[in-house]
Amino acid sequence: MKLLYTLKESQQQALSLRDGETIWYCVPVDLAFDNRARSPQTSYTDQTWIVVTEERLMTLRGEEKTSEHLLADCEKIKCEHQVGCGIVTVFPREGLPECVARFSMRQIVRVAYAVRGAQTLVQAMQEGKSLRMVSRVESREYEKYCEKCGRALPGTSKCMYCDGKSDILKKFMALCGEFIGRLVVISLLLVLLAGINMFNPMVQRYFIDNSLATGQGTTVDLWLFIILTFALTVGGMVCWIYRYWLCVKLGASLSMSLRAKLYYKIQALSLSFINNRKPGELMNRVSRDTRQIRVFMQDVFGDMFSMLVTMVVSLVMMMIISWRMTLLSLVFVIVVIVITRLFWHHIHTIFHKQWLRADDLSSNLQDILSGMRIVKSFGKEERESARFTEKTRTYAAIQKKNETFWAVFYPILTFLLGVGTYIAVYFGGIQVLDGSMTVGQLVQFISYSGYLFGPLSWMTHLPREMMLMLTSLNRIYDVLDEEPILADKAESKAFPIEGGFTFEDVSFGYQTYEPVLEHISFNVKPGEMIGLVGASGTGKSTLINLIMRLYDVDQGRITLDGYDLRDVQMESLHSQIGVVLQETFLFSGTILANIRFAKQDATLEEVIMAARAANAHDFICKTPDGYNTYVGEHGYNLSGGERQRIAIARAILNNPRILILDEATSALDTESEFLIQQALNRLIKGRTTFAIAHRLSTLRDADRLVVIDKHGVAEIGTHNELLEQQGIYYGLVNAQLRMSGGEK
Repeated sequence: MKLLYTLKESQQQALSLRDGETIWYCVPVDLAFDNRARSPQTSYTDQTWIVVTEERLMTLRGEEKTSEHLLADCEKIKCEHQVGCGIVTVFPREGLPECVARFSMRQIVRVAYAVRGAQTLVQAMQEGKSLRMVSRVESREYEKYCEKCGRALPGTSKCMYCDGKSDILKKFMALCGEFIGRLVVISLLLVLLAGINMFNPMVQRYFIDNSLATGQGTTVDLWLFIILTFALTVGGMVCWIYRYWLCVKLGASLSMSLRAKLYYKIQALSLSFINNRKPGELMNRVSRDTRQIRVFMQDVFGDMFSMLVTMVVSLVMMMIISWRMTLLSLVFVIVVIVITRLFWHHIHTIFHKQWLRADDLSSNLQDILSGMRIVKSFGKEERESARFTEKTRTYAAIQKKNETFWAVFYPILTFLLGVGTYIAVYFGGIQVLDGSMTVGQLVQFISYSGYLFGPLSWMTHLPREMMLMLTSLNRIYDVLDEEPILADKAESKAFPIEGGFTFEDVSFGYQTYEPVLEHISFNVKPGEMIGLVGASGTGKSTLINLIMRLYDVDQGRITLDGYDLRDVQMESLHSQIGVVLQETFLFSGTILANIRFAKQDATLEEVIMAARAANAHDFICKTPDGYNTYVGEHGYNLSGGERQRIAIARAILNNPRILILDEATSALDTESEFLIQQALNRLIKGRTTFAIAHRLSTLRDADRLVVIDKHGVAEIGTHNELLEQQGIYYGLVNAQLRMSGGEK
């Protein structure tokens, strides 16, 4: 996302930049706001800017500077969202806060990044750091709206109205280059097939003019004509079959390559990218869009070039026979080309909308199938069926509209092309009657015109197929071109982890303008168990996500054994982390496969040892097929406690140095909780552990408890120390005791 727009020279002059002063951030805001007026008025505009230099924050409307604040005089600068809009507020060291800009919600992410950059400069000045030590804030988020036309970009980073397809086609051709051998053979077969087709009318003309028209033909001539025509037909058929078989192989290989690249890229992309997409949308890109490419390469690609070669050769032969008749027959071809060009953009738009509705339909279907237990539990089958039916009806309406348009558009183009053939036959017949053309020449011309107008008629169908293919390519490369937000550096380190963590002034928010954690600082020793405590929504799970580096911090840093977490190789980090979550996810497969997921090369003996340590071996042996028992979709064939123990066995098998427990014993019966707690106690020994639990009694044995409140660390200490402080933790413990009927 762009954070440094270029201002006009007159606007830069209005800023009165000092010697050596440079613009770090310059972003537009779309609501004009003048806080100097007695009654500030707000209106939409495209001429208002927030400008941040290394010294000042300024707002500019047109060529007039409307506010200016020295960063050195600021306590902080905040971007806040309100009802239907956002504001930027400057908090000076002396005086009252001042709102300097207002903008709609479509601009909030961009403005929030610029404000974060300004706040980074303010903080550096407060700490006495050199500005050379301050790095510019960068946004790796893609644009939400097209800069050219202002339209939203739903599910893609490219505008279907403004972006050309040349770049996409270049990438696609580069991908086709991997199969250059097959393409060469297909091209040679296409040329050979076109040559065979072009030779047929020559044979017909010779036979008609020299045998039939003269009346001097013999039975031998007839047999030669039949044999030669049959040989050409069989030869063309063989070439066509072999060419089609190669196109099928090419389409399958190409779609397989794209599917593999897509799957690998999705695995490499950050969790934020995945969460910002509907599951059905990504599934469609991997399955349906790649299938569309296969269908195009199989059924359209070969025919397209075959038709093109046939058209060119036919046109040349027609010009040789009669250039006047050729030009007359091509008049309506120009009309068809103009009409197709006029409707090209419309065709692309309607099929793109159809694709979006298909994504929505697939996502809804996946949600329902995944949550079928919840749907049935609440008796909402009819409601969900009605909702799915409505989405199906919407998709069907768009599909019907698109197909109706094409059902009308295609026959009209075909008819217009056919008019040219009628004109050619009329004028050719006149020339045969006056003796200026032979019957054989007319038949040859009509045959070649068929070879010309047949492909032209077929190509009127091509815009639809091209748009389907280009839309799919656009969606595929939208993922393939995405740069991972989280990526290993060239100097990333892989090492055996001891488990010592340091949190240094860590701040983070899933939305740039809405922080979840602010200024978190504490240390964790190797092998220490840390309990994370706080009300729901305070950021405990977010802190866990940062430890696992599913997200990077917005400010500050987290170190692991003295290394910045961003400098640790992610594969090395994740291979030494074990995770047991409240909502245990099991893959559709066997118990053995699910436990082995953490370590694919584990022996059966190692798996059984891990299962014993997790108190899972006994119940596994009671299942019909033991370790080969199929667990069902998401493990629904097992109870919650059984799924949790398999998850613990999976973590034990991985032998992690860092352990993450997120509500690992919640929502379980007493017996299951006891067995799982026993397994966890064995797992925790000697490992750095971060545990989240709302049932505070399960964290009493933690080495230290970190209480998170109001986005920050409120208290740190042991269970007894925090009770003595009688602070937030004390209140939480008493509240739970009162709910359970106990006493303090």
